[in-house]
Amino acid sequence: MSNNGRAFRLDGRVALVTGSTRGLGKQIALSLAQAGAKVAMNYANDHSTAMAAFADLQSVSQESCIVRGDVTDAANVDRMCQEVADTLGPIDILVINATCAQPELPFEEYEWDFFQTMLDFFVKSPVLLMKSCLPHMKEQQWGRVIHITSEVLALASSPFSAYVAAKGGQTGLALSTARELAGSGITVNMIAPGWIPVERHAHYSKEQMNGYLENVPAGRMGTPDDVAPTVIYLASEESRFVTGQTLSVNGGNTVLKSVLSESGYMFSGNASE
Repeated sequence: MSNNGRAFRLDGRVALVTGSTRGLGKQIALSLAQAGAKVAMNYANDHSTAMAAFADLQSVSQESCIVRGDVTDAANVDRMCQEVADTLGPIDILVINATCAQPELPFEEYEWDFFQTMLDFFVKSPVLLMKSCLPHMKEQQWGRVIHITSEVLALASSPFSAYVAAKGGQTGLALSTARELAGSGITVNMIAPGWIPVERHAHYSKEQMNGYLENVPAGRMGTPDDVAPTVIYLASEESRFVTGQTLSVNGGNTVLKSVLSESGYMFSGNASE
């Protein structure tokens, strides 16, 4: 069927990207706007950075807004989604991207409270966001839920148990809901980036990055521009028959691990999203 040259366009669709005023989330928001979507940015704390990012978004599209709130709090999530609906329209495309600090510690040094924080960001938050957005998606029989996960689950990265466990929970949630919602015209997919250096990785040394690069067949670190186009595809009409899938955007870093895993071999790896 002809698409009249409008492949991967999102005109008229409303997208919410959580944690989107810096790093990977910001580029995703900008790219969605460039593809024609009405985009809502979200942030929790840094107001000045958020306003600077929103100015960048407005330079791409005036049909945009920014909402402040804690994505792990039910009342905040419902309020934010309603603010987006009142300003741009009900949310058609939900990109679950918000994250928190991810210290790499030996298992014994993690307290349960930190595991709970991880679960709140990567399981509770997606649940709350989906519960707010799904009624509209079901009513129109169209919706896109895109989880930004990580390669750490495929790599069984260590010492990183709290983050890896939470990403495992998020992956299970995405897989189950993809199957449940497929008949309603709603797709649920995951993008698993490799290590994409952004602002929060500033403290990592060149030696640490070089150590990671040794295992990347593409021979370079990823950038937000490598991930954002994958979001556009999964948000588009062209991906309508793709659901419950994980698209790894990591220069081939998990290729060998996937083959070995399917063959019954064990492996270990270290990576930071």
